[in-house]
Amino acid sequence: MPDLRLSDLTTPCLLVDEARMMRNISNLSRHAANLGVTLRPHLKTSKSVEAARYVLADGTGPATVSTLAEAEIFSQAGITDILYAVGISAPKLDRVIALHRAGCMVTVLLDNAVQAQAVADASRAAGIAIPALIEIDSDGHRSGLTSSDPALIEVGRILHEGGADLRGVLCHAGGSYGAVGRAAHAKCAEEERLAVVDAATALRAAGLPCPVVSVGSTPTAHAARDLTGVTELRAGVYVFFDLVMAGIEVCSVDDIALSVLTTAIGHQTSRGWTICDAGWMAMSRDRGTAAQRVDQGYGIVCDEAGTVIPGLIMSQANQEHGVIARHPDFKGETPDFPVGTRLRILPNHACATAAQHQHYHVVPEQSGAPLIMWSRFGGW
Repeated sequence: MPDLRLSDLTTPCLLVDEARMMRNISNLSRHAANLGVTLRPHLKTSKSVEAARYVLADGTGPATVSTLAEAEIFSQAGITDILYAVGISAPKLDRVIALHRAGCMVTVLLDNAVQAQAVADASRAAGIAIPALIEIDSDGHRSGLTSSDPALIEVGRILHEGGADLRGVLCHAGGSYGAVGRAAHAKCAEEERLAVVDAATALRAAGLPCPVVSVGSTPTAHAARDLTGVTELRAGVYVFFDLVMAGIEVCSVDDIALSVLTTAIGHQTSRGWTICDAGWMAMSRDRGTAAQRVDQGYGIVCDEAGTVIPGLIMSQANQEHGVIARHPDFKGETPDFPVGTRLRILPNHACATAAQHQHYHVVPEQSGAPLIMWSRFGGW
């Protein structure tokens, strides 16, 4: 197969800047080490075996996933320590047991007695003590119990006495996505830490085991200053970053490693529009920056090399057409793009944009080297 260059690609397609990605991975790995906790990367953003090999230090884990399809594919690639970080439902337990029998330790997540009883029953029936974490709520964002909820001890006892393996507690500070700035994220991180440490203390006081105390969201992972009492840290979108993360100041726009390559295919000159061949099927419908201080439309426009072009966004998107236009707040000059000009669009939400594509085209860190292609999968 001949070497693949950027000019060979058919648009729209998904690009990864290897140098930026490697920098992002290194920064959080170093931060976790400095805090004295294990980093358990979330692989839901990339859903790619090749990308996972960059993130996991020894290739076998620990890792976090959001679907059992991810767990199954990553298990086949040799990743054997996986946390399935979505509340378990009874019909999925057969697949969890099959993964255990294939040599992959999959830990499940739950926050109520019905789930706990299903895990305990399945554990006894299979002769496998399924490891489980109890989800803890630190901010009212989504799921989970609090340390003072009597259900915490009830759920713990069902697991521990019923044949499952009570591994500990987990929190996802999803409310941090609505906070702006490092100080605000640090506050969320401390609230998250206190919530799981208090829950772990309550379980231990009731005579129940709690070896794992897990926290994580990309904003809190980067802003945490003290993780005393915590054993592991989780994050996912940090590998690529996106405009939502830049908008709440977790990263800068220059840290965003993911983009969509597109081609200018026409103009609406009277409106100041350039039409391109990347619509919402390429970018996704995610408009996560719309609720932020600066609305970036469907994404920020860069030149083909990945340099941001000031003042331009994808302002509208149809299924296969995108509209590139001046940002309403920008007063400077913007360039005209002849038909055939190639551009990159930085996405609002890396997970959602990546989900629209079957492959990544990796622009190598080494200048002049050919592109690398990674496959990507979906499903549940």
